[in-house]
Order: sequence, then C-alpha cells, then structure tokens
Amino acid sequence: MKLPEPANPTYACIGAFVDELCRAGIHHAVICPGSRSTPLAIALAAQPGMHPWIHIDERSAAFFALGMAKRLDRPVALLCTSGTAAANFLPAIVEARLSHVPLLVLTADRPHELRDCGAPQAIDQNHLYGSHVKWFMDMALPEATSTTLRLMRTIACRAAALAAAVPAGPVHLNFPFREPLTPEPIADQPLPPPSQRDPIAWQGRPDNQPYVAVNDTPPAAPSAAQLAHLANLVRTHRRGLIIAGPATNAALAEPLICLACCLDYPILADPLSQLRSKTEERILSSYEAFLRAAPFAEQVAPELVLRFGSVPTAKSLQLYLNYHTDCIQIVIDGSGSWEEPSQRAAAMIHADPAAVCRQLCAALTPADRHTRQDTSWLTLWQQTDRLARETMRTTILGFPDLFEGRIFLELATLLPEGATLYVGNSMPVRDLDTFFWCNEQHIRIMGNRGANGIDGIISSALGASAGANEPVVLVIGDLSFFHDLNGLLAARLHRLNLTIILINNDGGGIFSFLPQAAYPEFFEHLFGTPTGLDFRPTVEMYGGTFSRISTWEAFRAAVQHSLVAGGLHVIEVPTERQSNVAMHRQLWRAVAEALQQQQPWQARP
Repeated sequence: MKLPEPANPTYACIGAFVDELCRAGIHHAVICPGSRSTPLAIALAAQPGMHPWIHIDERSAAFFALGMAKRLDRPVALLCTSGTAAANFLPAIVEARLSHVPLLVLTADRPHELRDCGAPQAIDQNHLYGSHVKWFMDMALPEATSTTLRLMRTIACRAAALAAAVPAGPVHLNFPFREPLTPEPIADQPLPPPSQRDPIAWQGRPDNQPYVAVNDTPPAAPSAAQLAHLANLVRTHRRGLIIAGPATNAALAEPLICLACCLDYPILADPLSQLRSKTEERILSSYEAFLRAAPFAEQVAPELVLRFGSVPTAKSLQLYLNYHTDCIQIVIDGSGSWEEPSQRAAAMIHADPAAVCRQLCAALTPADRHTRQDTSWLTLWQQTDRLARETMRTTILGFPDLFEGRIFLELATLLPEGATLYVGNSMPVRDLDTFFWCNEQHIRIMGNRGANGIDGIISSALGASAGANEPVVLVIGDLSFFHDLNGLLAARLHRLNLTIILINNDGGGIFSFLPQAAYPEFFEHLFGTPTGLDFRPTVEMYGGTFSRISTWEAFRAAVQHSLVAGGLHVIEVPTERQSNVAMHRQLWRAVAEALQQQQPWQARP
C-alpha cells in the first residue's frame, strides 16, 4: 500500500521523515495502534521499503523490537501513541540501553497547547526515559516547508546513525501532532506549489542516498602503549585466563582462539559469548560447576585475567576471582561502556577486541612463544573441565526425575545447525551456563542480560524469530512465561515459528537456592509465589500447540516435531522446586568429590 502524493502538511513532513529512515537503513517498524500516532503509523505502513509489524500490547511490542534488533544487529523503529502507552516501552528501553541494542523509539504526543492543562491522554513525555536513551528530541510540529523537511530528513539520519553507533542503544524522538490526524486535504493549509519547494528536501537525494551520510565509527584499535603493556603482562605471567563474556559478535571467536593458542591460556566461555559452538580444546564450558569446589578455587590461583565482552553469568566465577585479589585483571571492551562491577580491574581498554587479539599475537616473537613450552597450567584446566563434564553427565543420566538442567544437554543434540537458542533469566540462563557445553553445531545463543529481567522474554524471542530464517527455541520459566503471555499474539498475527520449552515448577525456582528459602513461614507466599496455572488454554487461544511431557523420550519427540512442523509450539516440562534444588546440590557435591579424589591441581606449575 502506498499513499498518493501528500495532501496536507503533516503527511508531507512525516512522509519525508519515514522515507529518510529507509534511506538510512531502517526497514522494520513495530507499530502499536493508537489515534495520536496515526500520521506516523500510516506513513510507516505505506512506505514500500518498510516492513510494519503490528502489536497490541506496548510492553510486548517493545521487547519484540528489541529481539528483532538484537538478531538483525541494526536499528528497528518502535511506535506508539501518547500517554501511558509510551510509558510501557520503558522496560525494553532499559534492557536495550544496558545490552547495547539499537532501537529508534517514536512516540506521538499532544501539541504544546494541550500539554499540562488536563487534556486527555497527555502526560509529560519530554525525557520520559531519562538516561536510559542515548539521545532525546522533542520534534517540531509538522509543517510543509522546505526548512522543516530538511530538519526531518536530517533528524532521521542522525537518529538512525546514533542508535547504531558504538555503544549501540535506544534513541527517542517525540512527535507532537495536531488534528486532523488523517491524510485528507486541509482547506486552510494548502501545500506550497512545486516551484517553491526545495526538490531535495521534498523528494530526497538522488539514487536513494541518505540526506546526511553518517560514517560508521568502528571501535578503536589499541594504542601502541596499551599493546606494549599487554604484551609485557602476558610475557611475564604464565598462569593466565581468558574470560569471554556475553557478546553478539560471533566474529570475535576466531581471534580469541588464536590468542589462546599463542598464550596457552584457557578460555572460560560464557554461554552467550558465541564460543560454545566451537570444539577447540582450549574453550572450557563447565567451569561454573567446578569453580564451586573450594579446594580448586582456593588453590588454583591465576596471575592474569584478560576479560572480553560483558560481565559473565556465572557467580562462581566472580567468587573465584574474589579469592585471588592479587591477580591482575584487564577488561577489553569495544562497546565504550563501563562493564566492570567488581572494582578489581587494573585497566579498562576500550578498543576493538578482535584487533587487540590479532595485534597481541603479532607482538609476541618466536622467542616469546618458545619460552611458553610448559603447558601444565592449560592442561590442569582442561583436565578439570573434562572431569566435571563427565561427572555431571553420569550423575544427571542417573536422576529418576525430570531435571531442569538436562534440558540443555538434550537441546545440544536436538538443535539443528544454525538454530537460535533464546534463554530466559533466573534459573534457565544459569542452567544454560552449567549444562550447555561446547559442541560442533553452530548455535546462536541469545538472552536479555542487560537488566536481567524476567519480563518480555517471549516477545524478544519472537522478535528474534521475525528477524531470522533459522529455527528459534526459547527456554523459559513459568513466572517469566506468565509475565509475557500477551507476547504470544505476535506468533499468531505474523505467523512466526517458535518452540518454547516451558519449565513449570509452579513458582520462582531460583528463590529456592537463595537464603530466603530458610524462612518457610514467609517463603512460599512472598518468594515461591505458586500460581497453579494451566497454560494449555492460553497457548491454544493464541493458535499454538501445547504438550506436557513426562519422559525425556517424549521431550525429544516433541522438540523434533516442533522444529519440522513450524508455528508456535509450547512444550511444558513439569518439575518440582525442592527436588530440583536437591539434584543441583547433588551434582555440585559429585563434582567436588571427583576433583578431591583426583586432585588435578597437584600437577599445576
């Protein structure tokens, strides 16, 4: 659908803005219905280069846009009407800012004469999202003048570029509109004749070029001084670790592996680092379990840690580093943000991580590498990782009940090449960390680890599905699933494919691992929060297929069927919170006992 030549000033102005968004590389718009946003909604839907995605619920819509932008790695536009509709975007905007996801947030507003005077559906939307957006602008009222159209095109290019610029994040533009909001001609506001129009302002630059070409600014290369300092550190510190935190750039994997080979350092790979789809022997994936063993954690002391990416998921890793306060920690981050909550880093290097890896390898001479013949430090970590995996696998396969962590062992063999695994917060992401080990399949792993909230996860996964051609599987807990039931509508409206593994332990499973569980008189009511809900009717209401499994054979069959059949499939895995805690603790004890028996650290340098 394409609008005819604009017949009123509002549509001439907004049409130029939307045209320029496409020229600037934004081709997806998530649109929530409303009256005041009509000009933008119609202009976005009518633009041939824009794909509109309609959503009813603003909170779900914002997380859908977040998941799509995260998967596409480019800005997505997000539109709503005025009032509390805009306020419902906030949780996803917070997540986008903290996890560096580019969003262009467009909110409609009342004109200035209807603000702060009791007009309906009018709230203060100036700087509504505060410091959670990179930039805010209260836009001018639309006018059919070349000056205003030049402004609209410039702002479109600037906002799109700023959302994508390192560190990526959300940008907010607030659009006031006067009535009429529909595109009919306005008798007392005729458009200027063509002879009085600046052709570039009205029609855009030739050959579909953006009005303002904004060069991407790549992350900086490391300085000579930074590189020399790092090279000296790795030359003089043999017992080092590379920690790969959450990252979306899979291209960092190979430079990190090359660096690990040069240094003979193990890589402790967070599940969201995109490294666990590698079988390189230096990449370790069971450290979350074996670092819980106090003898190992206390006696195996690193001298140097090079950390790439965001803060890792594993709490045991943070506690391990806290044991060794004299260890030198270097954070290498290309996002430009401050990703260091421990206050223990000796240096923050804001540079392109891949460039740091390549140049550091090049800085090491053959003589440097010859002195690193002793690989006992690396071997110790590799043996420990192998022992922990084998112990956990044997123990898990002996559990008589459905164990939540086993879901990830099963998915490691069920997911096809190129699939996306989206994982919810609280217990699912922690079990992912512990039980999804390195494998040969190229699996993209995603999650909302900026603010670590349990809201909007279904919508984020559906947004990722909309931006992808490969299968997407979401693993989520029942409370998080309940939080975003409205998000299921997107699967029906847009015919999206998503397999949801619903871990239903009837409440907040993670709280059973926390000190609050020691207060039974308060625990269930305040923290366990059981709901007793049967989700089947809701899933079927949204056109999905629901199955509740009781064996792992049934689980495997249900997942395989869902990946072939397409559409929305919810596979519920019913578990029990207390037995889940008991099985986790049994696993940790088993790993600790296996390590104590073999004591691999006795062979350390």
